[in-house]
Amino acid sequence: MRLVLALGLLLWACKGDMQKCEQACRNYGNLVYWKHADAEIAAAPPAQRDALRKKRLGEFDSKLENGVDMCVSQCQSANNDKDMECMIAAKTADQAIACTTK
Repeated sequence: MRLVLALGLLLWACKGDMQKCEQACRNYGNLVYWKHADAEIAAAPPAQRDALRKKRLGEFDSKLENGVDMCVSQCQSANNDKDMECMIAAKTADQAIACTTK
């Protein structure tokens, strides 16, 4: 019983900070999503851009919410403060992507 409790505490102690992981995942998702969406919108005919931007804006929240839980879980398991802080500090999609491809 003590061993199970000790292992549980050890595993809990090895997890990354949930709030920072969520912040990192949301920043990453926001930057990367809009990099691709903005490129698609810019490539669309001018008359269709406003409608496409509204469509992508409407899709954004659900796509982010669908992926953020898995990202947070992976982030916590990785317990990598350096990558997490990098993703939080990123101001562009390329910076955010670079955080995860080192």
